Amino acid sequence: MAKKQFKAESKRLMDLMINSIYTHKEIFLREIISNASDAMDKLAYLSLTDHKVGMNREDFKITVTADKDARTLSVADNGIGMTAEELQTNLGTIARSGSRQFKADMEQSDDIDIIGQFGVGFYSAFMVADKVTVISKAYGEEQANRWESSGADGYSITPCERETVGTEIIMEIKPDNEDEDYSTYLEDDTLGRIIKRYSDYIRYPIVLGEETVNSMIPLWQRAKSEASDEDCFQFYKEKFYDMQDPASVLRVSAEGTSVSYRAMLFIPQNAPFNYYSKDFEPGLQLYTSGVMIMEHCKELLPDCFRFVRGVVDSQDLSLNISRELLQHDRQLKTIAASLEKKIKGELKRLMKDEPETYETVYKSFGLQLKYGVINEYGAKKELLQDLLMFYSEKEQKLISLKAYRDAMAPDQEYIYYASGESVEKITRLPQVEPVRDAGFDVLCLTDDVDEFVVQMIHTFEEKPFKSVNEEDLGLETDAQKEETGKLQEENQTLLDFAKEALGDDVKAVRLSGRLKTHPVCLTTEGEITLEMEKYFASVSRSQGEAPTIKADRVLELNPNHHAFETLRDAYSTDQERAKKLTQLLYNEALLIADLPIADPSGFTELIWALM
Repeated sequence: MAKKQFKAESKRLMDLMINSIYTHKEIFLREIISNASDAMDKLAYLSLTDHKVGMNREDFKITVTADKDARTLSVADNGIGMTAEELQTNLGTIARSGSRQFKADMEQSDDIDIIGQFGVGFYSAFMVADKVTVISKAYGEEQANRWESSGADGYSITPCERETVGTEIIMEIKPDNEDEDYSTYLEDDTLGRIIKRYSDYIRYPIVLGEETVNSMIPLWQRAKSEASDEDCFQFYKEKFYDMQDPASVLRVSAEGTSVSYRAMLFIPQNAPFNYYSKDFEPGLQLYTSGVMIMEHCKELLPDCFRFVRGVVDSQDLSLNISRELLQHDRQLKTIAASLEKKIKGELKRLMKDEPETYETVYKSFGLQLKYGVINEYGAKKELLQDLLMFYSEKEQKLISLKAYRDAMAPDQEYIYYASGESVEKITRLPQVEPVRDAGFDVLCLTDDVDEFVVQMIHTFEEKPFKSVNEEDLGLETDAQKEETGKLQEENQTLLDFAKEALGDDVKAVRLSGRLKTHPVCLTTEGEITLEMEKYFASVSRSQGEAPTIKADRVLELNPNHHAFETLRDAYSTDQERAKKLTQLLYNEALLIADLPIADPSGFTELIWALM
């Protein structure tokens, strides 16, 4: 038979497909194997009503054979095969999908599942092959036929011999060049890896050499009685390269009107070494009909749960032409929303039923949850706030906001918190002392993002958050406030002097009703706190810039401490000494707040001058 020409638009599509549609050349084997699986599905379906087929599902297989000497790679199946007319229709017209037509004809019976939809996957073979030969014998036909093509120049169809029903695709692999080692597609190790990666769960055996390479039945498709948690844990460790068991496995089987899917999700115990780096790739593995479509489908997970690993398998998602990317559709969003709720529920269960396990998970990924609270202007704060934990000064362990709220005394109006570099430093802050003396707990915030988190949440179960640095902690009686105010008026001239001595370093100097045993502390006015100032400063320095965002600092003095009496006496007798004492107290407040002293040498000279 004379060579036939592809249509002009088909030539353009083939060129586009070979050079643009597929990101990775190794995808070609996935596509060819998927087509073979489709062909066997069709014959298996036909065997349900046509007993002349004489085959059961156990009789079907796909055989992959590499011949290094001839530089050929063949993929053979014993599926339904194609007639000469079907070869011309399905392979002579690009984007004419026989699988899609078959699916429509069978009205998508529950017993059959056709992968191919677009009719272009076959042509991906030309990414690695100079010439492709298809030898096919259709079920019910005596004559086999050979389809041959060297690419866009056209194809030929001629009669040939083949003993059994089915199709064999023979690819003559391109010679190696500077850009590509095509010989790798003739190596059993490479072929086995590609099959395991993309086609491990094709439902028919894929035989390479004498070995069946694929698993066939996905673990997530099996009943729980057939796949124990131990089996799932082993699957997780092998698939995601973790030496430790996951904290939990979550199995999902969802049937819906808009989308049906199965999923197996894992919550790791520890973060991978590159988790908090740009090299980490989040996302779930996405399968359809046993074929991996995406290794990292980010759209299936919100960023706050990016640490979750696992697989999702659905036949209802809309794929693009290369089956490498998903079209953004409502089915995908439906699955993502469902998984988000299920992950939240599983984390809540761990927190309640397995607190030690949850604490391990939280220490690894709690920072991710916190960033999730403040991202997108707090869009996920209602979802995540129940999962947060902070160190309790009273309990001396991590506790949830719910646990703090449930333990609050009836007369406690606020959820108190203090920020600092470490729990040890926070518990020694002067500002914590009055809250502790009142019998109330203080949450210790040690991550840079923590203050942004509590400000975003603002209120938990009708109780607002309050920093121990705020001027009014709600702990003083009216009489105490009146006494502090009276002392402030009596010493206003001294306080104004102290403010002038410190210049722009502080916004104000005032007497404090919160200080108990400490002489001084540093607080702020406005929305920028000292911890926020530290955070912004570290960001600026990492970018090689000078810090620009400053908190409005307030120096608070304890009127009942002998240090204040010393300052007051010096002010009345030696104002130069009083100025030095003011600077000494301010530098002491900086040290307590874990802030740098601008002039350490000057500070030591100041101490010696006052000794």
